[in-house]
This record gives sequence, C-alpha cells and structure tokens, in this order.
Amino acid sequence: MQLPEGKKVYFASDFHLGIPDHASSLVREKLICRWLDEIKADAGHIFLVGDMFDAWIEFRNVVPKGFVRFLGKLAELRDLGITIEAFTGNHDLWMNGYFEDELDIPVHHHEIIRTINGKTFLIAHGDGLGPGDKGYKFLKSILRNPLCQWLYRRIHPDTALGLAQYFSERGPKHIGEIEETFKGADKEFLVQYCHEVLAKEQVDYFVFGHRHLALAYPLPNDSLYINLGDWINYNSYAVFDGVDLKLQYYNK
Repeated sequence: MQLPEGKKVYFASDFHLGIPDHASSLVREKLICRWLDEIKADAGHIFLVGDMFDAWIEFRNVVPKGFVRFLGKLAELRDLGITIEAFTGNHDLWMNGYFEDELDIPVHHHEIIRTINGKTFLIAHGDGLGPGDKGYKFLKSILRNPLCQWLYRRIHPDTALGLAQYFSERGPKHIGEIEETFKGADKEFLVQYCHEVLAKEQVDYFVFGHRHLALAYPLPNDSLYINLGDWINYNSYAVFDGVDLKLQYYNK
C-alpha cells in the first residue's frame, strides 16, 4: 500500500460500546463519531483493531440493538471512499458477515501483516497471542468453534445477548475500575510475542489493542510496539503519516 499525498492511516481499538450503561456508552459513541468525522479529511485508511463493542453476537437475521450513530458514521466514511478494515476482539468474536454485507468493511479474525509506504505492520487485537494464558486460549477455541456458535444461536437472541452482556461486564478493566500498567517486558505477553516474531522476520510496527494500555514501546532492530489503549480511560489512537507511527489522544 502506498499512501496518497497528504493521507494518513489511523488505528483505534477497544471502544467497548455498550458499557457500563446505555447513557455512558452513548456519550462515548458520540465522541468516537466526532473523532471519525474530524479525521475523514485526511484518512486514507482506518483500522479498527477489535472490541468495538463490549458484547456482539451476530445471528443470521439479527444483530445487537443500538450503536446506530457509530455504524452510520462508518457507512458514511465508506461512501466517501475511505477504506476501513476491522478486527474481532475477545468481546466481539462472533462477527460473521454483517460488516462485510452492510458496510463493505472486511473483518479479520487473526493477525495480518501489511506493508504501507515501505514499512511493515503486524496488526491484531492481541488476545491469545504470546506465551501463557492457556485457560483463555482454550476458551477462545470453544467460542470460535462453528458448532458451538451454531448451538448458541439456537437460544433466543434476547437471552443469548443478555448472557453475553452479563459475563462481558464482569471484567473490571472494561468499565474503568482498573487502569492498566506496564508489567515489564518479561511479563508482557504481547512484548514477548513481538520478540518471537522478530526472531524470524523484520516487522517495523506491531499494533495491538486488548491491553487497555496506551503504550509505545521500542523493540530491537528499530521496531516499535504500539498498544492502542482504549476509549474508556484514554481516548487514544495511533496515526501513521507515511513516515512515522505515533500514539495520540483525542481530548476535544
């Protein structure tokens, strides 16, 4: 990918729309839409790197209620010709066709590698990568299993989405009760994952969400790990201007 003159690439993740309640989520949704509206002038490409919603399950003919401002803004940006790509996170694993069919936005379920202006980017939500966390990795394999998803969809959507929202809201970091801190390179599973990848190939930028930690961390070989933070505590995002990738904050 070669960016046109004056265009930029934007990365954001962990909006967690839907929590802690409708009123608070709506305020955050409007803020995100205002940010999207402001960047559309120079956005050549937008990556939404997972956990856009705190609980999202697609049925064949049903999707979760709400989020119309956010979805409408994405449709507007696509109609303007801005390319958008989305990723599933651990809270919106069950995305299966709605974004592609209704918004013309491809959804990635695994990490991807892209070359932009000669720089190599590895982009993923980040959940399940790196060493450890075997319990979650096992749970994720169950949640992503097509048969398990088919069986769960036999439940009435009101009940199925209600259960998903109930368990999703149990995590304190997703409602701002815990502000994440950097645990050190030897304990950060995504930093360890970056080292594993760099031992095999050169990547200039690693871009992840998931940790709810706004962070730019230098790696060997002039590589950089960016964690996008979230829009609960930070309103943070990353922007690539064709030369450098930087972490920024939206405080308007």
